Amino acid sequence: MAGLVEDKVALVTGAGMGIGRAAALAFAREGARVVVADRDEAAGEETAAAVRKDGGEASFVPTDVAEEDQVEAAVAHCVRVFGRLDCAHNNAGITGAAGLLHQIDRAGWDRTIAVNLTSIFLCMKHEIGRMLEQGGGGAIVNTSSGAGLIAVPGLSPYCATKHGILGLTKTAAVENARSGIRVNAVLPGSTDTPMLQKIMAGNPEIEKMIRTSAPSGRFGTPEEIAEAVVWLCSDRASYVSGESMLVDAAAVAR
Repeated sequence: MAGLVEDKVALVTGAGMGIGRAAALAFAREGARVVVADRDEAAGEETAAAVRKDGGEASFVPTDVAEEDQVEAAVAHCVRVFGRLDCAHNNAGITGAAGLLHQIDRAGWDRTIAVNLTSIFLCMKHEIGRMLEQGGGGAIVNTSSGAGLIAVPGLSPYCATKHGILGLTKTAAVENARSGIRVNAVLPGSTDTPMLQKIMAGNPEIEKMIRTSAPSGRFGTPEEIAEAVVWLCSDRASYVSGESMLVDAAAVAR
């Protein structure tokens, strides 16, 4: 039985760990050839090796998604190695500057915007351009967050970027509706990733707040988020575009 994305080529940013790594593995299991993009070369190569160990095809390209030349090079790498680009999961991101809004310095704000929001613009700019050159068609999924819909006190730059991703996603979806390029976003709830563990490390109050916000009583797994990403990139989601899909076990609904 063919996989959900059989014979497609998928680019995953921030694929060195967490949700990105799970997505790279899931794309490969469902039949795609995967380009793993990450700033961390060791982590990225580890993900690519894990894909190959599972019997899939993967190639790593070092990428700082805040730098346009590196994003452009990553898309070109997809074409050079695998011949085309069909799917993209723009997932790279950081927690960014923390503190009350009036305590955030400009450098922290700028860095969070660059990595979390400008990067999505840059990735879609070059991914969509390539898909159009191929004659149209393709699917893009951007990683937002439940913080793209609600406030998270102490993380105003992060919230701003995750809200902004939804605006970019919807606009790109409408602009490309007739080209066959679908653009959606996933909004993970609290997910058991290295990023979340780092946030909670050594601060029981923050851990308590995060755990209390999960109605299911547990964190999501990266694999659960990845399943939604791959489905959105598959032909089974052929009429889904401009969607902001919560994958959070009802955390925002509470």
